[in-house]
Amino acid sequence: MVSRSVPIVNALGLHARAAAQLVRLAAGFACTITIVREDLGIEANAKSILSVLHLAAPLGTEITLIADGADEEEAVSAIEALFRKGFGEL
Repeated sequence: MVSRSVPIVNALGLHARAAAQLVRLAAGFACTITIVREDLGIEANAKSILSVLHLAAPLGTEITLIADGADEEEAVSAIEALFRKGFGEL
């Protein structure tokens, strides 16, 4: 299992378009990927758009990525990069 924390840096936070990008990326990996919104203690399946949108995470929210499976390291690194690039909105 791999775990890494990352802040949301784009102004609109984890909105619908950003969530869709995240889900598309996560779906390409075999491992399970969970996103945890630390301030509220809620979790989301990164491969489910409704689950991700339920996080309602705005700018500045600290997110923890947790992956478990064969390609866990690659998955966390790719998703972390997507968050750090602000989903292409910076």
